Amino acid sequence: RLRSAPVTIRFVTNTTKESKRDLLERLTGLGFDIAENEIFTSLTAARNLLEQKQVRPLLLVDDKALPDFTGIGTDDPNAVVVGLAPEHFHYEMMNRAFR
Repeated sequence: RLRSAPVTIRFVTNTTKESKRDLLERLTGLGFDIAENEIFTSLTAARNLLEQKQVRPLLLVDDKALPDFTGIGTDDPNAVVVGLAPEHFHYEMMNRAFR
């Protein structure tokens, strides 16, 4: 019904554990008729903000989420993006983030 209605459709999630592409593959595998540009995640919002503010983040996100930040400069970071990434939450990385 939504596809035939005169509305824009978006699938919204707050997940930070996987890239949009991985999420798309999982949802289409479950039978959803969905396009990548219809998915909006918290990572999408973070990327948009990084681009708007023109900052270079330290990405404390799961490795599977990194493709959503392709093309974003991360040298000499002046911002931090935090997602669900327990493997990155250790003293060395947290010290780096605070600095």
